[in-house]
Amino acid sequence: MLKGDKVGLRARHEDDIPILQSELYDDVATQARANGRPWRPITPGSKDSHFAVDDKEQGNAPFSVVDSDSGTLIGSAVLWGIDDHNRTAHIGLWLLSSARGKGCGTDVVAVLCHYGFVVRGLHRLQIETLTDNDAMLRSAERNGFVREGVLRSAAWVMGEFLDEVLLGLLAEEWKTHPKNSPGT
Repeated sequence: MLKGDKVGLRARHEDDIPILQSELYDDVATQARANGRPWRPITPGSKDSHFAVDDKEQGNAPFSVVDSDSGTLIGSAVLWGIDDHNRTAHIGLWLLSSARGKGCGTDVVAVLCHYGFVVRGLHRLQIETLTDNDAMLRSAERNGFVREGVLRSAAWVMGEFLDEVLLGLLAEEWKTHPKNSPGT
């Protein structure tokens, strides 16, 4: 397990999937904002669940997010689009409503950065999020991510095109960020 101050990231357990499915995926409005694909109903227990893990898939590293103190499942996180040649990947996370607003997202981003830069040896991580996703923008920027641009009308969400912000972080920037410097 990878540990942060508030959260742990661990392998997905089979019994996590129904919880993540009902709490995150089946919330149509939230899922439509978090995923670049259209929402569709998925039968409980289906192998087509967004949260089912294919351990042979090398381009994604999915995690279940748990509370550090209790071990309770509070969300899902992923390093996706891992490109070993260019040493890049994207960060994604989804928290259950009960875990939002408590700093858990910032901690998840920090742990994913550690995993990407230290464990995987990546050079660049990036995040794409809707321009009005203030929680994700704060979590990213608190971890040293820099806004690199706006992707205009890049996301079709519930009947309208919305802009996305592209944020990036390089390994050397992460190493020197005050949050990751020795003695802080």
